[in-house]
This record gives sequence, C-alpha cells and structure tokens, in this order.
Amino acid sequence: MPKRVDHAQRRTEIAEALVRVAGRRGLHAAGMRDVAAEAGVSLRLVQYYFETKEKLLLFGLHRLTERFGERVADRVRAAGSSPGPRAAIEAILTAALPTDDESRTFHFLYTSYAVLAVTDQALGAQPFFAASDAAEDTLTGLLRQAQEADLTGPGIDARDEAASLLAMSAGLGTGVLVGQRSPESAAGILNRHLDRIFRVG
Repeated sequence: MPKRVDHAQRRTEIAEALVRVAGRRGLHAAGMRDVAAEAGVSLRLVQYYFETKEKLLLFGLHRLTERFGERVADRVRAAGSSPGPRAAIEAILTAALPTDDESRTFHFLYTSYAVLAVTDQALGAQPFFAASDAAEDTLTGLLRQAQEADLTGPGIDARDEAASLLAMSAGLGTGVLVGQRSPESAAGILNRHLDRIFRVG
C-alpha cells in the first residue's frame, strides 16, 4: 500500500526550510535549490508544491506570520489568565523585539520581505500588510478597552497610539538587530512610552 503524503505538512516543512536558509543567508539569497537541499527533498518537489520562487516566498511569509502569532499568544498566556490591556500590549510589543534566535530571524526576515515587496511586483501585489493591519486593530481594541476602564490619560487617540507603538517597536527592533541598542534598552523605551499612555499607580 503506498504511503500517504500529508501535503499541508510537506508544504510547511519546505516553508520552514526557507525560513532557516533565509535566516542564515538573507531572503534574496534563498533559492529554490537551496531550500530543497535544506528540506532534504528534490528541487522538483519544491517546484511541484510552489511552482515559482514568488509563491514559495509568499507561503514562507504566511508561515512566518503564523509562528509570530503563536509567539505572541504564548507571551499573552504567560502574562496571566486576565492580564489587562497594558500587560497584553506589552506582551505583543516585546514579542516582536529580537531577543533570541527565533525573534531575530522573524524581525530580519519580515523586514527583508518589506524591502523586497517594494521591487518585486509579484510579492508586492499580495496583501503584504494584512498581518500588520491586524496587529494595529488588536492594539487599538486593547487601548479602547483601557480607555473605557479609565486606565489611560486624557486625549488619547487609540488608533494613532496603536500605529505609533507598532512603528516604535519595529524601529527599536531594527536597532537591536544591528547592535545599536540592547533588547533591555528597547523594552525600557517601550515601557516608558506606555507609562505616558496609561495612568500609573
């Protein structure tokens, strides 16, 4: 009886191989042949599942986003059963800071995807910022919860603050990635900004 192949699992394994290769060498240098070798499969099999490098890159981005979502969920759970808006926001923002191998790879590759999408027509045509928009919506909702509970200072615009926090986290993450500042310094800056949004004490 022929062995059954889990095609979804095989696609995920190939995408994980892409993430590993690109994490070491850069997204631009991750060819389909390199990914096939990393995954321990033939080039023909990679082409069977993805047809083009653009399709492989797009699936890799989706997998990267899924892994980041899992990381955020773990951080939020670690904050307690009812963490409150500020603790949940801190968990989301600090999960994005490159503090270990996994988060460094995420930040490096996500930034690389953003740059590549500027010049790669096929990749740029995709809804690249859907995950970023979802993160902004999540932070906006948490900030509005905080406003309703009278946990924030006056005059706070939840949407603007959410966009500012995400932009700050991304910029600080790049600073950590290139050695401009330490993860502790970046986390401290984020916390001081949250102190200005939330009532202390």
